[in-house]
Amino acid sequence: MLAATPIRPSSVLRLPFSPRARAQIGLFLLAYLVYSAARFVTIGDLSSAKDNAHWIVDLQNSLHIGVEASVQGALDSSWIVWLFNHLYLIAQLGVIPAALIFLWFRNHAIYRTLRNTILATWLLSVPIYGLFPVAPPRLADIGIVDTISAHTIDMQSSVSTSFYNELAAVPSLHVGFAMAVSFALFAALRNPVLRYASLLWGPLIALVVVATGNHFVFDAIAGIVCSVLGYGLGAMAVRIRIKRPTGTRTSLGPAFAEA
Repeated sequence: MLAATPIRPSSVLRLPFSPRARAQIGLFLLAYLVYSAARFVTIGDLSSAKDNAHWIVDLQNSLHIGVEASVQGALDSSWIVWLFNHLYLIAQLGVIPAALIFLWFRNHAIYRTLRNTILATWLLSVPIYGLFPVAPPRLADIGIVDTISAHTIDMQSSVSTSFYNELAAVPSLHVGFAMAVSFALFAALRNPVLRYASLLWGPLIALVVVATGNHFVFDAIAGIVCSVLGYGLGAMAVRIRIKRPTGTRTSLGPAFAEA
């Protein structure tokens, strides 16, 4: 008779990843929780956020780039609205993790660059959310429709808003990170068709956030600028080596700098 193999609880709970991969997952989850908490506690006043949104509208009109209503009107088609709503919802919590996992296996150097860019951009964006709260077009009382709430998920319900700061429209990290993912995939992919197709992801998400009523053009530009600065800050952090006495090296250091 075959003896039953004992099942250890630790083996059941252990993630099917290498220690380095688990360190990366832990680092990212911790960073995201800290970022989300900081973003949540920086929720500003709705009245001030609307005033800032109207300032953006006036600025865009003076520059002749106030196209939000025109874009939403031109793309008012049932299947386009459905597609854009779902692209908006998966862009952050779906595409970014998928891109990072793909790059982890494909090219560690590009993975590190994208990871550091995201972490540094989160760090840069939180003070902006606190100092410059901005209502998205859908909440700014300027005639822009909230297509996601109207057709997919109620983003203005008390349950939905408990998970995010709806007055943190500037910068649009949806757009900033989509651009970063585009360039990272372009650098990592080998197939020429897929490489150049990946460059469409950033502009597509920029169109999506405007068409769904979640961001102004200004927000998208600010998101790209913030991600560029995040890339620079991440690259700078990699070059800086903090000297530690022998034997005092922590596990977080390798997780961030060497994985």
